[in-house]
Formats: sequence, C-alpha cells, structure tokens
Amino acid sequence: MSVIIPAYNAMPEVTKCVTSVMEQTLGPDKIEIIAVDDGSTDGTGSELDRLARTCSNLRVVHRPNSGGAGVPRNTGLDLAGGDYVFFLDSDDYLGPDALRRMVAMADENRTDVVLGKMVSVGGRAVPTAVFSHNQPRTDVFSSHAYRTLGCWKLFRRSLIERLELRFPPYRNCEDKPFTAAAYLNADGISVVADYDCYYSRNRQNGNNLTLTAADLVHRMDGTRLCFETVARYLDPGPRQDRIMRRHVEWELCGPLRALLPRESEQRAREHFYPQFRHWALTYVTDGVFQLIAPPDRLLVHLLRADRFEDLMTVARHAKADAERGHVVDKGRVYCAHPFFRDPAKAVPDVCFDITDRLPVHHELAGAAWTGDGDVLRLGGHARIESLGPLQPTTRLILRPSGFRHPDIRVPATVGTAPHQGDDAAAGFTVDVDLSTVDEGAPLGAGQWDLYLDVRAQDVSRTVRLRQTRTDADGRRAAPPERELATGSRHGPTTARPFFTPQGTFSLDVRQTEAEPACVVTGIAWDTFAPATLVVSGRLTGEAAHHPHPVALRAEEDAGSVREVPLLYAPHGSRTFTARMPVRNLRRGRWTLTLRTDDPKSPVPVPTPKALSGRRWYRAARLGRPYYAKPLADGPKRPMALRVAPVRPVAALRRRLG
Repeated sequence: MSVIIPAYNAMPEVTKCVTSVMEQTLGPDKIEIIAVDDGSTDGTGSELDRLARTCSNLRVVHRPNSGGAGVPRNTGLDLAGGDYVFFLDSDDYLGPDALRRMVAMADENRTDVVLGKMVSVGGRAVPTAVFSHNQPRTDVFSSHAYRTLGCWKLFRRSLIERLELRFPPYRNCEDKPFTAAAYLNADGISVVADYDCYYSRNRQNGNNLTLTAADLVHRMDGTRLCFETVARYLDPGPRQDRIMRRHVEWELCGPLRALLPRESEQRAREHFYPQFRHWALTYVTDGVFQLIAPPDRLLVHLLRADRFEDLMTVARHAKADAERGHVVDKGRVYCAHPFFRDPAKAVPDVCFDITDRLPVHHELAGAAWTGDGDVLRLGGHARIESLGPLQPTTRLILRPSGFRHPDIRVPATVGTAPHQGDDAAAGFTVDVDLSTVDEGAPLGAGQWDLYLDVRAQDVSRTVRLRQTRTDADGRRAAPPERELATGSRHGPTTARPFFTPQGTFSLDVRQTEAEPACVVTGIAWDTFAPATLVVSGRLTGEAAHHPHPVALRAEEDAGSVREVPLLYAPHGSRTFTARMPVRNLRRGRWTLTLRTDDPKSPVPVPTPKALSGRRWYRAARLGRPYYAKPLADGPKRPMALRVAPVRPVAALRRRLG
C-alpha cells in the first residue's frame, strides 16, 4: 500500500508523522511512503531527506510551492503503486496498528474506502458519530460516513484511477469533492472504530491550512465542486436530497452565517452573494428544504427571494436571535425571531418551526411485572425542553417491528416520581396489560418497540423509550421472560422484555408451538423396490390429545391425491411406517403430509437434507425414463416431490458440464 504525505513548513510535526508510518505493524515490506515537500523553507525538506536515509521504503519528492495540499497529493498519486492509498497530513500521525487493521477490514469485506477512528490532539475538532462502532460494510446512506469529507482515509487505488480522481488546486475544501466522489462510487465503506487510528493535531506555530485559509475566498471553488459532484453521481430524488443536505448546511449556510458578515458590503453583495444564491436556487430542492434546520431554511428562503439586506441582517444577528426564546401556537413551537409573522417580511412559518427539533429528555427508570398477572409496569420521567410539565395526554406507544399492525396507545399517569434536577422532568407510570391491551384483545405475536408520546402545552413529541443507565458491567436489567395467562390454541404465549444495544426498550411476544402428535424419524428410498419412498415415524407424548395419523398422503398441485396407510408395529407400539410407490404418481409437484382422522389437522412431512432423486422407467426397459426429486421449499414447508420425465439432451448437457 502507498501512504502519501504532503508537507509544507511542517517542522517539527513532520518527524513524528513519518516515523509513525515507519513503525506500522503492517510491516515496511508492505508499505511505500511518498512524502512530497511542497517548497518548504523551514527545514522540512532536509528532515524528510534525513528520514529517507534511514528507511528504504520512504521516497521524498521536492517540488515548488503550490499553495495547498491538493497538488502535492496528486504528485504522490501519480507515483503510487500500492493496491491501497492512504493520505496522511504532515501535522498528524498514526496509531501503530492503524494500517494493518484498515487493510484487513478492506480485504475481508471487499470495500473501497475505510475510515479509521480519529482522535483529537490539542483540541482539534474530529468527527465522532461515525466511529460509535465498527462497521464492516456500509455506505453513505446507512451511516454517518458522509459527515467526514476529509481525505484521511484508506482508498482502494483502483477506485481512484477508475474515476480519474485528483485534487483541485485550492487552498481549502480541496479534499471534499475528492472524498465525496469516492464515497458515492465506492463498492462498500468500512469503519474501524475500536482502535485509535488517526491522531489529528494543530501545529505549534498555528499555520494549519484550515486556519490560514479559512476565508470565503478560499472556500467557494471547493464548495461549488461539492455541489457539482453530488449532482453528477446521484439522480434527483430522496437519496440526492440526503447527501445535498450536508453541503447546504455545512458549505452554504454555515459560511453564510459565520463568514459573509466579515466581508465588506460591496464584496459580499457583488462577489459572494450571487454564488450563494445560485446554489440555493439550483441545489436546494423542496426535499432538502424540509430536511434542514429552521435557521437554515430562513437563509435559503431569503436567498431564493433575492433579499440581500435581510439576509445580511439575519447573518449578522444570528447568535442573538437564537437566544430570543420561542412561541407556542396551536401545538407548534416557533423561534421568536424578529421576522416571525412580521407582515413587512412575509416569511413563511416553516422557516421558524422548531417543533420537531426540540430536545426531549426522558429516561425509563424501571420496568417490572406486577404480581402473577400479565401487567408490565413501566416508570420513568420525561420533558420537552423549555415547555414545562407533562400533560395527562402523554401516552405509551407499542409499535410493531417488521409486521403490519396499527400502533397501540396506552395512557400514562403523569406527575408521579418526579425526577430531581435543575430543569425537573415530570414522572410517569404506565401499566400495560398484555391480555387486553389491543382494544380488549391480547397483544399479538411479534416484536413491539416502545415509544413515548410526550406532551406539554399541547405540543406532541414521540421518542423511542430508552434507558441510559447501566450496571458496572455495562448491562441494563430487563424484566424476565413471562408465560402469559392468555395463551392461544397454538400453545402458550411468552413475553420477553429486552433492551437493544442502543438502550431502547422492546417487547418480544411469541406463541410456543405445542408438541405435535407424531414426529417423522426417517425418509429414504426403498433399496429393494425401485422408486418407492419409505417414511417412518413415532407417536409422541401428546398423541393422546390429538387425532392419530392414519395415512401418508401425496397431493398434486392440480388436485390429484394418492394415499397409502400407515403400518404400526404390533403389540401397541407407537412407531409406524408407510411405503409410497412414487412410480405410480403422474408428472407434477406433489406435497407429502400425514393425514389424521381430522382432515383439518394434517402433519407435514419434513424435507430431508440429504435425500437424493430417483429414476425409473415407466414401462419396459426401453420405455421413457422418469425421475422424482425433493424440492427445497424451506425448512417450515412440507416435503414436496417433483415427478417428471427425464429430458435426455438436458441430462447429457449437465453430465458434460
């Protein structure tokens, strides 16, 4: 693999950066290091040459200064020969086992991009959400990977060359379009989160590019390429909207609010504002508009409406306006912004509606069965931030997971067991009677996820019920599994409360099948009677409560039926045998069951795992050959046989491969 290090005036950090690669457990024979000195004047080039004399796999390239990290990275890419490429900034360094773990993750999962856990050194900001757990194979739609567009990742070089990816010669945001294009075309993304791979730090002299090239003028070209890259590789629609949202929030609205007010009025109006407005009109679809936060919606609305003065007013006073509080009206919560419902401004309410973004603080404090009944009692506390006490209309919601059924709502009793704190949340208790919870009927089988519809000031917010507290071993105590008094004709019903790894609370309801009247113990072809299937079995302890099986039944899909009797062993034995002459069945698909005296209660014959097919001739030796073979319909389906004539040409082709 190839590690590419662009370096400009990187002393003294560059020494630790390069030596961290030399000391990788992956081994020097598997790593080539390409360090590109971008016209340094502080001795960085000399230090790289010194390190190269101690390490045969370190190659140093000296070039005139380009003003950014993109051009030296491209120089390294042109020289790279490894199957993988890793970009390492000269400010930063690697954990000793980082490259081995990332290469192993890519090899094992055949992924094109691998993210290694980043660690902050000296307070430099690093992404955290994507590194919550290892992800062997994911993508930008199923993870938080797209939140980090820095290029400090492992890339499969074939992906880079196939896309002809190179870095644009910008001082800032040059790596975002590169990484975005790789993400959107990658055959899988992996995340190594259980090891500190990449240590990100600020330079002692404070001349990191992200700090010295932070003005709008250094960002605009890179931002434009970000939008164009997403539009190039994703068709319009919800998937594109999800990815565009990141760039609208971070590359459009963020700089508008933080950087545009620093510019002169003329430069802001004539140079930057037209570009921002073009992006808002071109890339912020209605779908993106709904996804972004209300403060960003306000900025986009003003851009679309071509209201430069109002936009600048909002940008200059963003911090103060965010602290003005809120207004509650008809179950919705709005920012108390000066533009809110100002007739002269005519800004739609959706630009101030923060209802769905208000934090909900809650905790499931306890869950237990009450007595010997089917009642599960839940207790905890909850509040919607800044909206005061809970209302009695707060409800617990049982929501089906993976199957169709309407939500089930259970009233909560509020105001009990208040939670103590600076902003106290009201306590709640809920008694869930599983025998009558579904409009008087028992709770049906399946997994039910529990939610809380938290209500205050007629505002409703629904959150997944969870418990954050754990014991010393990191576990959460759920009530034990319980067999419910409300069983069914299919057998007893059990309810198992449990916590997911994320701490959310669910309930698994299952109906345990009763033991059948008999079990099949053997299925085989008769050795002495060609094309005769022998099925053997025995009665179980439950046979006294069920109709006895009396015949082996073969039913063809078109409706034809053949039966042979079950022969029980003498002297009251509970074992039986049936012999079905398959050669007498006509062509078609036949399902096998054991018929009982009750035609509504057949016993399925299971499909054996190792039963081969069988051939025979319908008439004389020279007659047409037929075959019967079991079909793989699934472990819970009765055994099925396919009976059909052999097609000699097809059989010969299979034999010849």
